[in-house]
Amino acid sequence: MDGRDTGLLLNPNNIKLHRNYFIEMTRLLGINVIYRAPREDKHYNGYGELDSFYYEPVVTSCIFDEHPTQWTMKKLGWNSELSDSLSVIHIPYDLPNIQVGALFIIPSAVDNAEGRLFRVIRMSTISVYPAYIACEIGPVWENTNQVTDINYKDQNFTMLVDNEDGEE
Repeated sequence: MDGRDTGLLLNPNNIKLHRNYFIEMTRLLGINVIYRAPREDKHYNGYGELDSFYYEPVVTSCIFDEHPTQWTMKKLGWNSELSDSLSVIHIPYDLPNIQVGALFIIPSAVDNAEGRLFRVIRMSTISVYPAYIACEIGPVWENTNQVTDINYKDQNFTMLVDNEDGEE
């Protein structure tokens, strides 16, 4: 079989070669991120430790598109008008246990800053034998606000501005 009538990617060796090209490209041009796959027996509901709901972190390379164009979103088959604040990450096709709900920790561009946590919202491929999976990711906000004791008797909750004399 020479591939003229069926295409070159139907050969399993060419599919693996094409996927290895993408992995090499992400290693050279992409960024390293930390990937955490969800465990099959547990479902994260927003409460509790991430370590009990996700597998151990794995470092992988990816192509990160922080502000995808409408053309890119349409090409992936997603409604581009509704996704103005989400990002797209292109990851290798053979990444183990990839699914909606997986986590990616993307390093900060600022020195000595913590990475940002993102959750996979949607996944898509654009060819019959893809080399990568495009994932729409959204930020996961961690609650870092500390609750403090507030003495409501000493607070002024008046919505009106005080006049110039200092009287209310």
